[in-house]
Amino acid sequence: MMRRIKLIWKMISVLPFVLAQMTSPRLSPAHGQTLDSHTVWLPIIIGASTNPIHQGDATYYSATGAGACSFGPSPDDLMVAAMNADEYNHAAVCGAYVHVTGPKGEVTVRIVDECMGCDAGDLDLSEEAFGQIADLPQGRVSITWQVVSPALAGPIAYHFMAGSNIWWPAVQIRNHRNPIAKLEYLTGGQWVNLPRTSYNYFVQTNPWMGPGPYTYRVTDSYGNVLIDSGIQYIENGTVDGASQFPQGP
Repeated sequence: MMRRIKLIWKMISVLPFVLAQMTSPRLSPAHGQTLDSHTVWLPIIIGASTNPIHQGDATYYSATGAGACSFGPSPDDLMVAAMNADEYNHAAVCGAYVHVTGPKGEVTVRIVDECMGCDAGDLDLSEEAFGQIADLPQGRVSITWQVVSPALAGPIAYHFMAGSNIWWPAVQIRNHRNPIAKLEYLTGGQWVNLPRTSYNYFVQTNPWMGPGPYTYRVTDSYGNVLIDSGIQYIENGTVDGASQFPQGP
């Protein structure tokens, strides 16, 4: 009787493990192993998560690279676009790259402006970018688009606003591979969040951020973090950081 109880208890104790292996779609024996008591179970990769695909319409405008995101003109890079007001999200998409697919082809553009008259899902592309996905006379076409992480040369950069000063050092992140979620500065051994304006500058007024040099911590929309120290304030100037964000999903 005691042996039967021990046997039943042993079967019950291993049953959850056996059921887990039988029902889990994510487990597989290691390559070259047979199923025995020493089998090592490994995860099956069923595809990495990706950014959502949006649907909407594309129109075009005479873009210069300047706009609501305050990046300034970029005559050598007019693969740019304006995001619809619903998804502009208080400048959260400024500088993000989106891959657009239309009836004629595909193009990757950088978000530099806000399209107040666009519906949710819509993009207003530069003429140059629109011409890559459709014929200009069409004016408006159906598209799909997705946020992407393109290869970029160089590190992220910190740009200080023209007209700012050491008492009001408005700073902006440029040349970033992924959308920026948060910017913080180090003071007194603590990280302080810098509020973001709708024109895509981070401004701290109370308490005063100080004259610098600054130590910044930048977080992208995927949770990746970059820290740069020794960033000197330069009015209407740009200071390179040390590195670039990794590729997103």
